[in-house]
Amino acid sequence: MGKNAYTIGDRLRFIIPSLLGVFMFITPVSTEDGMTIPIAVLANWLQDWLSGELSAIMMVIIVLTAVLTVFARIMGPNAFARTPFFHKLFYESLFWTITRVAAAIFAVMVYFQLGPEAIYGPDTGGKLLGSLLHTLFAVFLFAGLFLPLLMNYGLLDFFGTLMTKIMRPLFKLPGRSSIDALASWVGDGTIGVLMTSKQYEDGHYTKREAAVIGTTFSLVSITFTLVVISEVGLGHMFVPFYLTVIAAGFVAALIMPRIPPLSWKDDTYINTSSTGINEQIPEGYNSLTFGYKKAVDRARQETSIYQFFKQGSQNVLDMWMGVAPIVMAFGMIALVLAEYTPVFSWLGMPFIPLLELMQVPYAKEASETMLVGFTDMFLPAVIGASIKAEITRFIVGALSVTQLVYLSEVGGLLLGSKVPVSMKDLVIIFLLRTLITLPIITLIAHMIF
Repeated sequence: MGKNAYTIGDRLRFIIPSLLGVFMFITPVSTEDGMTIPIAVLANWLQDWLSGELSAIMMVIIVLTAVLTVFARIMGPNAFARTPFFHKLFYESLFWTITRVAAAIFAVMVYFQLGPEAIYGPDTGGKLLGSLLHTLFAVFLFAGLFLPLLMNYGLLDFFGTLMTKIMRPLFKLPGRSSIDALASWVGDGTIGVLMTSKQYEDGHYTKREAAVIGTTFSLVSITFTLVVISEVGLGHMFVPFYLTVIAAGFVAALIMPRIPPLSWKDDTYINTSSTGINEQIPEGYNSLTFGYKKAVDRARQETSIYQFFKQGSQNVLDMWMGVAPIVMAFGMIALVLAEYTPVFSWLGMPFIPLLELMQVPYAKEASETMLVGFTDMFLPAVIGASIKAEITRFIVGALSVTQLVYLSEVGGLLLGSKVPVSMKDLVIIFLLRTLITLPIITLIAHMIF
């Protein structure tokens, strides 16, 4: 279709939903708690409204997921055959079936406070079922429902064409991945994972691209970074702190796609029939005009309000029932290990000579925080808050933010999503990110303090 062959309706079908999507997911708004995005405002409102019931709701969702998954395993490959969406959601491998059953058992034990306190305590199961899963319930509800605004009406096609010349040479990624990163940065890393998984399933990203975006660009939000810096008692240093995080994260984003395990991922699509995104700009167009053409062409395909809400509802169920049990199961194991065993103190010991070499005060205390962030991003800040040296607290806080892959949220979400990363991949990526960003953060910290 030629440049001038579109009707006003065609153009508005791209412009209006896309502007709504940008407003909902990317536009910063000021609240009493700082800057956030409208999706997060809605999620917080829902959490406040349902605060007394959300633990019970999430327990029911996790238990129902386990029951239906076991039922599907018993029924075999023909389970839910008439509804492909439910077949895909519930017919899982033996490993993921066991994981969902374990999550259901944990959820019941936490909700009714059964068994040892290590399971339902405020820093383990209580934190997951009583706090984190509340957030995931609300964020997934609104993000899932409104995600089609970003994905189906041409916005990704428009920005993808504009950003290709930046994202390809720097990060070896399609231009449209810039929107995933932006939504994570301003909003929440969970939104970035949700977008990446859906783009991968729709055949827009290869296995390598989805793995890189999910583990490198599911950034920690500005809001949560504020929480971390406040926890380590350096709230007055937010600007230099955040600039340090950006610098270290940028270097990691340059290096990680070029080394294993991410560089070893196949550049193939989830479906062999998928051809991915053609990023070539035809003659007679520039990046802006061709991006606009692709965006309007994509928006013209969306004609059904019913399909919009159907896809949004499926997104919500997919995240509630596909991801929440993974977060509950793996998050529980990780937090129990972190809180009740010296495992992470032992694992941090090799970092003591490295920290001493980089002249970090209280190297032994700092070493205990180096790897505990793999379980939960907030734990290093909690443990490091008691360290006396400001420079060390600064380093601990900044490192926890740039490590990105923590099991109680982003790591658990990645394992529960279709993004092709394994637990082994996540461990290696976490260690590599730690080794890459720690020297950069320490160097900048020495310049500041």
